[in-house]
Amino acid sequence: MTSRPWLTGYDPGVPVQLDYPAVPVFHFLDEAAQRCPERACILFQGRKLTYRQVAEMSGQAAAALTRLGVRKGDRVGIFLPNRPEFILAYFAILKAGGVVVATNPLYTPPEIVHQLNDAEPQLVITSDLLYARLKTAQPETRVRTVIACGEVDLQPGDLPFASLTKEPRSNLEAVGPDDVALFQYTGGTTGTARAAVARHRNLVANALQFKAWMSTLQEEQETFLLALPIYHIYGMVCGMLLGMAMRASLAIIPDPRDISDLLATIQTHGVSYFPAVPTLYSAINHHPDILAGRIDLTSIKACISGSAPLMKETKERFERLTGGRICEGYGLSEAPTATHCNPLQGENRLGSIGLPLPDVEARIVSPEAGLRQIPIGEAGELILRGPQVMQGYHNMPQETARALRSGWLYTGDIARMDAEGYFYIVDRKKDIIKPGGMTVWPREVEEALSTHPKVLEVSVAGIPDGYRGETVKAWVVARPGEPLDEAELLEWCRARLAPFKVPTQVAFRQQLPKSTVGKVLKRNLLEEEKTAKKVS
Repeated sequence: MTSRPWLTGYDPGVPVQLDYPAVPVFHFLDEAAQRCPERACILFQGRKLTYRQVAEMSGQAAAALTRLGVRKGDRVGIFLPNRPEFILAYFAILKAGGVVVATNPLYTPPEIVHQLNDAEPQLVITSDLLYARLKTAQPETRVRTVIACGEVDLQPGDLPFASLTKEPRSNLEAVGPDDVALFQYTGGTTGTARAAVARHRNLVANALQFKAWMSTLQEEQETFLLALPIYHIYGMVCGMLLGMAMRASLAIIPDPRDISDLLATIQTHGVSYFPAVPTLYSAINHHPDILAGRIDLTSIKACISGSAPLMKETKERFERLTGGRICEGYGLSEAPTATHCNPLQGENRLGSIGLPLPDVEARIVSPEAGLRQIPIGEAGELILRGPQVMQGYHNMPQETARALRSGWLYTGDIARMDAEGYFYIVDRKKDIIKPGGMTVWPREVEEALSTHPKVLEVSVAGIPDGYRGETVKAWVVARPGEPLDEAELLEWCRARLAPFKVPTQVAFRQQLPKSTVGKVLKRNLLEEEKTAKKVS
């Protein structure tokens, strides 16, 4: 067996190694503008912008940003939902030599303040609907100018986004592959947000790795659906940047919760590639227009699923509807974004995150010290090495030293690898539950509970316990119209889990708190638990 058994599972034509050009991220856009200038780049609510237009407008906006004082290495905030101006602003900032700081448009003023004070941008680009919220936060930050798109009454000193794209282009400072491109904040599901610092070469490499992996997609022939939030690294790289690298048309969905709009967009534009999260695929599967056969999804060739486990039923039903393939993958903001994926044409293994992408090395090591390599089939911490791995965390030298060791990225995820090189996430290292000194992986309990026919969603975590130190608690969402009680679930668990793994508490909920990309926010559940204990 080779040290990289996963290589034998690659689809035909997918290379083991790639050549990465020494170019900045916006090379993808400018190259497309030269090769296919009149091809639709952005499709949004009846509006179309060609690659030539997007390249010109982003260049004009870059020149305007430099006249506003943006210099190489300066951070510039983007506080926008999915809309054309996000893409224009993103590439304008990079062309000006700036660093993109993309902020979640759902953030409240205190959350905005925290992120902007960490990144310290002086300019932030936002929209009419978010302008007031950003202005509420601004006095507690160093932001001096807000640039807003849409119809909004601007306060003195602020500018309309449209004015940036009407100024003449000018020469811009050269930007290279080793310049910083992105502060991608991570930790939203675990606590303190940290800015993973990505260079241009990291983003270029990951886009090209996925371009090679998506072996049935063709340059200048595809339409991508950008339903994932593109402020998030998953939608940014596996959607927007991959689309640019393939010179695809990008159909933007402003609100992925509007499934009717999403389905109409797929049908209208003949979407062929659709990265998403399991909850979104499931919502499509059960939408009334789908159940009634009113929507044709057969244009879809390929999908990537990430951020949460993909259930067999969801995958199989969506693939029957489309004739395409959903491939479950894995990534993290520290390696923006993807490192593993199931083959597009070859074997997909249920529950597996797939194989490492070209040029990605992966190992399973002991969770304690992280030095001893774990035998095949056993669980340990997943560590990675590859051209997409971040430079480090902004202003966090100790966190950087813990995450990056001897050229390897320590992910904090517990995983195992089988004999053929397929990897499986077991759980987060920090989420281990220790009842009475025993080891329980929450995901193992979640998987047991999720197989119950009446369970729609479940999350499991450890809570303090006076006797065992810590105990297992499950938060469960039952399927609509299905009566379900704790006794039935516990009996189900006892037949499938060792006694110390069986939850001692079950809470039924209407829904679980989630991030914008579908990850269950366990820390929210645990904070609610602490609050309830204090009240009682």
